[in-house]
Amino acid sequence: MPTRKEIHWSELRVGVLVVVAMAVLVGLIFLMSGSTGGLFAKKLTLRAYFANAAGLKDGAPVTLQGVTIGNVTRIRVVPSRNPDPVEVKMQIGREFLNGLHIDSTAGIAQAGVLGDSYLDIDSSRASGPPPGNDAELKAAGSPTIQDVIQSSQTSIQQVQATLVKLDATLDAVNSGRGTVGKLIEDRRMADHIEAIAANLDTLTHALTENNGTVGKLINDDTLYNRFDSAVDKLNQIVTNLNDGKGSAGKFLHDDAFYNNLNETLKNTNELVARVNAGQGALGKIAKDPAFAAKLDETVTHLDALLKGVDEGQGTVGQFFKNRSLYDNANQTLTSTSDLVKAFRENPKKYLTIQMKIF
Repeated sequence: MPTRKEIHWSELRVGVLVVVAMAVLVGLIFLMSGSTGGLFAKKLTLRAYFANAAGLKDGAPVTLQGVTIGNVTRIRVVPSRNPDPVEVKMQIGREFLNGLHIDSTAGIAQAGVLGDSYLDIDSSRASGPPPGNDAELKAAGSPTIQDVIQSSQTSIQQVQATLVKLDATLDAVNSGRGTVGKLIEDRRMADHIEAIAANLDTLTHALTENNGTVGKLINDDTLYNRFDSAVDKLNQIVTNLNDGKGSAGKFLHDDAFYNNLNETLKNTNELVARVNAGQGALGKIAKDPAFAAKLDETVTHLDALLKGVDEGQGTVGQFFKNRSLYDNANQTLTSTSDLVKAFRENPKKYLTIQMKIF
């Protein structure tokens, strides 16, 4: 039978164990409520209204830019707030009040594709004063789990359609249809490709052996030497130009040539100015109406004269058009030439003077 002392010691140990358990429990409570500043910390109540709770539950965390600052305390439906009847109340630790604004937005988000829902507050674009207790935050449009599933379903359908097309393509290739199918199944196509590869090998070998124009172009140093010589000559020409040698060099560096050219341009400008002023023969031609009329009359008379000649009128016209006149003139010139020739050969025959006395 245990003694009284042993009974008291056993009761003391039980009491100590209970006290320690209570202390651990209180510590855990404080740790679990650390996101809101502790169990006895002052808290701020806020509200937000949504069209759908999207799986949000009481006790879900409330975050600010991803940092947990509180918890959801109550979710209920308020019919008078249609089309956003779902009221979500939350408690925020007042030490986070500096990061909140009256124009901050609240949205329901998911921790991953299949994770739990939580409430996220965004103050990145807010600039208003801090909200008061029981203030309402504007709800931000955020995708629900149904939206995510719907989007995933659309992507899956697109992938399935792509797989169907890929299966049809592979079936066509296996059946030898199309270019790729013939490339795989048709032996003649393979023979053609092999022949092309052999020709390419022959061509490459010829280029390597310095055969043909392209081979010489690649392997022969003659073209390079000529090109190098041409570059040297071009460099020499540029040097001569810079040194003022030759006509082009003088054109670039000689001031006398520039002065002469400038003087020529000046004289040309003066000449053009005099012509525009109607001075001199060119000026009268360009500006004097009387001279222009005389010139036009002269050209008209000359045109009439040439027209008459072309029609065979007058002596000149007959000379151009009448063959007999041309022949007679030619015969006369021939006779005259013969007479002059005979006179030169025997002038005494034509210069003898006979004198008779009666």
